[in-house]
Amino acid sequence: MRGVKKSDLPSKTCIVCGLPFTWRKKWENNWENVKYCSKRCANSKKQQKDTAP
Repeated sequence: MRGVKKSDLPSKTCIVCGLPFTWRKKWENNWENVKYCSKRCANSKKQQKDTAP
């Protein structure tokens, strides 16, 4: 069996929804800057900034 067990991958907590998410191959080069678990959370954070006074 090749690869790494999912339980051995690094994880972070989403700053919008607070749910934990694990490392993905597409985030390999940018893992330090990943803050959101999904595009939905990233978009909702942007909307909150736009509506703030």
